[in-house]
Amino acid sequence: MSKGKVCLAYSGGLDTSIILAWLLDEGYEVVAFMADVGQEEDFDAAREKALKIGATKYVVVDCREDFVNDILFPAVQVNAVYEDIYLLGTSLARPVIAKAQIDVARQEGCFAVSHGCTGKGNDQIRFELAFYALKTDVKVIAPWRLPEFFERFAGRKDLLDYAAEKGIPVAQTKAKPWSTDENQAHISYEAGILEDPDTTPPKDMWKLTVDPMDAPNTPQDLSIDFEVGLPVKVSYEQDGKKVEVTKPIDIFNHVSNLARANGVGRIDIVEDRYINLKSRGCYEQAPLTVLRRAHVDLEGLTLDKEVRALRDQFVTPTYSKLLYNGSYFTPECEFIRSMIKPSQKSVNGTVRVRLYKGNVMILGRSSKTEKLYDPTESSMDELTGFSPIDTSGFIAIQAIRVKKYGDANKNLTL
Repeated sequence: MSKGKVCLAYSGGLDTSIILAWLLDEGYEVVAFMADVGQEEDFDAAREKALKIGATKYVVVDCREDFVNDILFPAVQVNAVYEDIYLLGTSLARPVIAKAQIDVARQEGCFAVSHGCTGKGNDQIRFELAFYALKTDVKVIAPWRLPEFFERFAGRKDLLDYAAEKGIPVAQTKAKPWSTDENQAHISYEAGILEDPDTTPPKDMWKLTVDPMDAPNTPQDLSIDFEVGLPVKVSYEQDGKKVEVTKPIDIFNHVSNLARANGVGRIDIVEDRYINLKSRGCYEQAPLTVLRRAHVDLEGLTLDKEVRALRDQFVTPTYSKLLYNGSYFTPECEFIRSMIKPSQKSVNGTVRVRLYKGNVMILGRSSKTEKLYDPTESSMDELTGFSPIDTSGFIAIQAIRVKKYGDANKNLTL
């Protein structure tokens, strides 16, 4: 007799294939769920594999447009970044996936949801906090936190051996023992040989981007148009033809293809997990690297100094931390999200970008609507805007407290 129906977040990879088989052995009926968030995946093969292992049903939900419109573009608007370099590719996908999984669990009459997140990672927190916000009575089965599971499978070698024993095909091998997580914004690599932070990733590990050393010798130029901080058009030439796209998902994918072909977006970092462990991760984050760089540049031309300072001090770091920590469906994140759009009213214009062998270079920027920058006022060659005499008074006022500091500290040194 079945213990009930469980909706499993199924990737078709090593961990979730083993978990699917294990849940069946434990007496559960399993609906295998996959979210299409733009990963390069053979969904038909995943369906066949899940059903072969014994899933009652396989459901794939196309989340790509929602991912771009509701999560990725707002992340560009707010310049989201974690610890100065990670553009949150994995974190950003979790709210979309979690919502789709809960929707499927409801539709299929599942009393529980399950996932393949490890007990030491961030994703268990991201998924489960989202699950409980979206369906407060849901039961979560997290095998990697259950002694009967993790004592049986102490490491990836045990998983690989079990898969071989059960005849479950997996892409991961003992020769390439790292885990990946992919979506249309990025791919991550962790575990295995990467756990040594001084080990250089092998060249054949990188999947999405051309090695910068092998990238084209001719640079790729493109123009990105923004309205209220959102990308609304991308234009470029390719093979002698002008290409212009305006649909959000097309903008994102075209930028991604260009950036990947030119070796843009590889990073290798040691980051601080929410669970208070440091971890080493390698990421390919090509499209977000380009879009964020262009957006930051346009803000220099169009965004008020004090608005930008307040946003950078509070909104961007808080939003990024909340997303990284899995707190998207929380009152504080709802509050922070409401602050993104008001800061972007003036961020309208075009940024011209050059991609070349892993680099993103800004060629120029312009705006027809925002006039915060006045070349005449800023010119060193023209006496406009204010009189040079005015600056003397400005400096005198600024110097009042500096003089007091100097009087109190007669032996100032470098």
